[in-house]
Amino acid sequence: MQYADGKMLAEIADGIGTIIFNNPDKRNAMSLEMWRGLVEILDRFEADPTVRAVVLTGAGPKAFVSGADISQFDSQRASASAQEEYDALTSAGRARLLAFPYPVIARIRGFCLGGGIGIALQADLRIAAEDAEFGIPAARLGLAYGAGMVRQLVALVGPAHARMLLYTGARIDAREAERIGLVNQTVRAEDLAGTVADLARTIAANAPLSVRAAKLTVAAAEAPGRVADDAAEAAIAACFDSNDYREGRAAFQEKRPPKFLGM
Repeated sequence: MQYADGKMLAEIADGIGTIIFNNPDKRNAMSLEMWRGLVEILDRFEADPTVRAVVLTGAGPKAFVSGADISQFDSQRASASAQEEYDALTSAGRARLLAFPYPVIARIRGFCLGGGIGIALQADLRIAAEDAEFGIPAARLGLAYGAGMVRQLVALVGPAHARMLLYTGARIDAREAERIGLVNQTVRAEDLAGTVADLARTIAANAPLSVRAAKLTVAAAEAPGRVADDAAEAAIAACFDSNDYREGRAAFQEKRPPKFLGM
């Protein structure tokens, strides 16, 4: 499936939806059209009952996403008021990623810079190849990132590491990103696709309602509040009332793999 004139690609196989940022000539830099395509893909994935996990990745070995498409800055981000409009358009994609009901995994090779880190932060898990590079070059471009992205960065790496990344604009390698908590795991480049595929298959094979409840309860723990807590409690209750819970118990007693249907 193609979106944004082919610069966003999507496929579904074995319960896993894959989204490819397909702008390799610009190291997969994100245009506004690509952001719109991302929302369309996520809407389609959520409407498909077979999708139980999503993988985000960039086309080619050089980049996950190298940031925003700088060629659009003069037309879309030339002033504070223009930036507000740009943020309104792109925030829909970020919010859609964050709110997706099932786990999202970022599979990262090459450059993951600026807005690329912003996208990766919306994912539940981040797996990087050893050749990945991370950085937030805002201070070198005279711009600033929004409080939402910075809040997520601080939640992952802590304020000290967040300050270092934001103040210096310096790049770090994948091992350092893993050390400070920006990524979950670093693997050899040749092992990246297989590692992420195994992880996605493991998640997709588990009870969908349980995985969804786990995602909501972690979110509630990160940002406690009445709405988040109520959503988590409702998801937990749904697990105990589900056919999957009965199937899980039966499969355990019968010593066989469970067959979860998400209901």
